[in-house]
Amino acid sequence: MSQKRDYYDVLGVARDASEDDIRKAWRQAALKHHPDRNQGDAEAEARFKEAHEAFQVLSDGDKRRNYDRFGHAGVDGMGAGSADIGDILSQFQDMFSDFFGGFGGFGGASRRRGPQPGQDVRTDATISLADTMTGTKREVSVRGVAPCETCAGSGSEPGHAAETCTSCQGSGQVTTQRGFMLFTTNCPTCGGAGRRITHPCAACHGAGRVEKSRVVLVTFPAGIDSGQRLRVPGQGMAGAPGAPSGDLYVDVQVGRDETFERRGYDLVARERVSFADAALGCELEIELPDASSVTVEVKSGTQPGTVLTVKGRGIPRLDHRGRGDVHVVVEVAVPKRLSKRARKLIEELDAELNRSGERSAKTG
Repeated sequence: MSQKRDYYDVLGVARDASEDDIRKAWRQAALKHHPDRNQGDAEAEARFKEAHEAFQVLSDGDKRRNYDRFGHAGVDGMGAGSADIGDILSQFQDMFSDFFGGFGGFGGASRRRGPQPGQDVRTDATISLADTMTGTKREVSVRGVAPCETCAGSGSEPGHAAETCTSCQGSGQVTTQRGFMLFTTNCPTCGGAGRRITHPCAACHGAGRVEKSRVVLVTFPAGIDSGQRLRVPGQGMAGAPGAPSGDLYVDVQVGRDETFERRGYDLVARERVSFADAALGCELEIELPDASSVTVEVKSGTQPGTVLTVKGRGIPRLDHRGRGDVHVVVEVAVPKRLSKRARKLIEELDAELNRSGERSAKTG
């Protein structure tokens, strides 16, 4: 094949073929011309590499557009060259394995399944705003399968170790040949474990796992917020004997606080002051959720809605790069009922303010 054929012709698809059609065509060509199916056939190997090259171009949107406009010249230097046959087989090992139901045929390396790892577990946990400022540790209840305490998860009665499977010699897999192809499967005798339990544990009946409720101590770092998720490795469901446990995922929710609202790493509070304090000025001591306190100065003449900020006293950042701020929104309390004397004094104050140039709304 001294001259390159059209890539669409190589795969036998139309020029407007979908990505799925192109992938199916490549699978069929790869299966037909695979070297293990055509041992010693140089022509088949060349067709196999040609089909791989066509697939590499047509399955990539940018390469395909360049090829459609400029032909083979449009993809030269873009990795469209023919690769080594070993590299191709290694690159698409999982796909070739899928051709035969996951048996990992063609005599190549296959994925060992063996004992099944445990499943992951998800649960919810609610912490307080104070917890997000300081960090905390909480026990979280988890129910599911856990390693059997009697046999320590081995599945064997204490004092009786599992024996190496004689069918697979401990590998967990057996290989059979059908014609020119080799098929590798989990050993039917030991189920892929590579060993046999001759004296099953009475507590778990050889499973190595029992269902139970347990508590897991989870660390919640300072700065964590609602909607974030923590991963605790190895604290999910127990795996089969010889396999690792799954992980525990904890979805975090921060409860409401009566005084503060969280905005990112900042804290926002609303503080009411009297008209006199807003006019004359005062200091407010505000206790934060973590029981520490900050002092803010309400200057003379502070208006309602004024925001006073204390830098660096908010919630710690998860990346440990400082803390957020504390914002205090000043609200001026206006009395709903006035005594005759209080009303008279306010009227006198209003008159005085008008004389001094301060305008105020007449109450009538």
